[in-house]
Amino acid sequence: MSKCSQRISVVIAAILLMPGSARSAPEMPRTLEIGQSAPDFNLPGVDGKNCKLADFAQAEVLVVIFTCNHCPTAQAYEERIKQLAADYKDKGVALVAISSNDPNAVRLDELGYSDMSDSLEEMKTRAEQRGFKFPYLYDGETQKVSLAYGPVSTPHVFIFDKQRKLRFVGRIDDSEKPERVKSRDTRNAIEALLAGGEVPVEKTKTFGCSIKWAGKREYVKKAFEQWANENVALEMTDAKGIKELVGNDSGKLRLVNVWATWCGACVLELDELVAINRMYRGRDFEMITISADSPDRKEKALKFLKQKQSSCKNYLFESDDKYLLMESVDEESLGGIPYTLLIKPGGEIIYRRLGLIDPLELKRAIVEDLGRYYK
Repeated sequence: MSKCSQRISVVIAAILLMPGSARSAPEMPRTLEIGQSAPDFNLPGVDGKNCKLADFAQAEVLVVIFTCNHCPTAQAYEERIKQLAADYKDKGVALVAISSNDPNAVRLDELGYSDMSDSLEEMKTRAEQRGFKFPYLYDGETQKVSLAYGPVSTPHVFIFDKQRKLRFVGRIDDSEKPERVKSRDTRNAIEALLAGGEVPVEKTKTFGCSIKWAGKREYVKKAFEQWANENVALEMTDAKGIKELVGNDSGKLRLVNVWATWCGACVLELDELVAINRMYRGRDFEMITISADSPDRKEKALKFLKQKQSSCKNYLFESDDKYLLMESVDEESLGGIPYTLLIKPGGEIIYRRLGLIDPLELKRAIVEDLGRYYK
């Protein structure tokens, strides 16, 4: 995803507040029953082409998996989905993944286990990163296909026979952790159908994130309203205090950003940093900003932070000595700002950036350290 696209994602919630922007919420759809026919679809994919149900007419078995980018459970199953597609591609089995989620119905604090949300552009990025060799389709625009199939969580599997009658619906297997798997339900169903037999277990429960139906945009709106009311403060600190911040004895992964009101790049990227803080602060993560403004500009710096709703810990260096400031932050710093560090507990710096951050790169560094899956 481009930096421009990433920045657009930060302000998209403001658009949702405009009159008439939200779609009405659908009632919880009924999940397709065993024996019912596969509903038709014609959806855009990550390869830039539309994909239809008829495109799989030659397949003996069709596996449709409703999944998404951001869900920890869905991410835990990505490699297994890839393996399913690879193992059966030459055995008459077609596998297609569909993302049901309306990306505008996903709150920032629901993205704490991911480096990206569920837009089509982000799906393209995920598919490229993960090397998906199967169709990955986007239904977030209207969600009509998802309403017809009725997935309840991600991932949710629907397996159809040659006549496109539903023969299995449920989970991939019985554990997010591969080493604990005892029942490979999806594989068992595929093998049974290929052998011309009956599926041993036709229906199972699923576990994962709920589908983000369009009606959940209201929760996004409420979240932004709540965040706008959070307290924003600015404290003074000295060189010793900054060194302690960078030493990081908090027990949390710490993001430190040095900025100033007179720095154009700093002003430009703060929205992204505020969004990142909202994404990950529910985990063992915290963000700290340090202003390089002169002490006599404290009120101006505080006003700016309030405008940006920067409710994390914010500090202002007590001296005009910018060289002392940057030396205290990082001895490797050449002195420019914005300057961003990602620091593990104990002080190990795992990410440095002089100049504008690459939001996706930074989020990936954060989530790779915190973990993408539930523990």
